Amino acid sequence: MALLAAPGLLAQKITVEFDSSIDFSKYHTFLIRSGQLNSKNPALNSELVKKQIDNDIIRDLTARGLEESAKPTSDLNVRYHFGTMRKLETEAYPAGWRGWGTRVVRVPYAEGTLVIDLRDPTTKSLVWRGIASVEKDDATKIEGKLDDMVRKAIEKYPPKPK
Repeated sequence: MALLAAPGLLAQKITVEFDSSIDFSKYHTFLIRSGQLNSKNPALNSELVKKQIDNDIIRDLTARGLEESAKPTSDLNVRYHFGTMRKLETEAYPAGWRGWGTRVVRVPYAEGTLVIDLRDPTTKSLVWRGIASVEKDDATKIEGKLDDMVRKAIEKYPPKPK
């Protein structure tokens, strides 16, 4: 019943920011330089999760026309951060006889956020950022959404010129 009262729960949100002065057609190669995990849940703070995110980024950037560099240099450096936090939402809905009264329910959930940064190594500046966040009733269920989070963020690369 509490989950029915919280329709915004379990939603996924994708946000993209980019430098509009950049010609993204000049980028052809990428390298994952660093990935950081920050979760209090051990299931989400493991080397296996890091490896999964690395593989998803490689797969999805390659599908967008970029190539993983075999050299220690690349056109784009990839850095990402993944973290989770526990949150609490309160929902009020009518209760009682003939709807007189209100019942307030506290609904705990977990929010997972993945930030993927693409940086130009020559200027050392951020050129593109994809932020994917997902809310789940159980933090361990966020791991099952990582593929989707990476895919949906990277689908927005390269950005469409305005």
